Amino acid sequence: MQEYLTATEIINWEDPAILELARQLKGRTVTETAQNCFEWVRDNIKHSWDYRLNPVTCTASEVLQAGTGHCFAKSHLLAALLRANNIPAGLCYQRLSINDDGAPYSLHGLNAVLLPEYGWYRIDSRGNKATVNAQFHPPVEQLAFKPAIEGEMDLPGIFSDPLPDVVAALRNNPTSEAFVANLPDLTPANRTAFSL
Repeated sequence: MQEYLTATEIINWEDPAILELARQLKGRTVTETAQNCFEWVRDNIKHSWDYRLNPVTCTASEVLQAGTGHCFAKSHLLAALLRANNIPAGLCYQRLSINDDGAPYSLHGLNAVLLPEYGWYRIDSRGNKATVNAQFHPPVEQLAFKPAIEGEMDLPGIFSDPLPDVVAALRNNPTSEAFVANLPDLTPANRTAFSL
């Protein structure tokens, strides 16, 4: 379980600003703390594409400082806040149709948190809008998206650090427009990571 608590280059929860926010979000129980962290990231960090914001952030501390991030980046901050509160947290991925009608596809980033009463529970802090209503209601998952057509899927596994392809896409595209034009999808390398 230690790998889901560790600070990494991307999930850098030892950053002082993250530690302070994590302290503020700490609840009376693990589940309450997890909900507080989830709702804070969902509601206070603006989804970069929804709001057409820059820069493209990657590390948890960058997301917190800029107040914006794409789904992957928001999941990095949420994992950091949970780990800073000593709650095991990892990263999960879905493959979704970009236009809801088949190819092209893109990965989508979300989290899994280990709750004492329920085990691993997936949560999606990408940010709600008219067509998205992600909530925290364990043990029932209420994610932002549900794979529904051929080619879409919930990818297996809970990762302790983000996929290299995701980090590369965030690092190599300086604007939201460039990032959205180069969204990460399944490649031979990450198919191996998912054991597909």
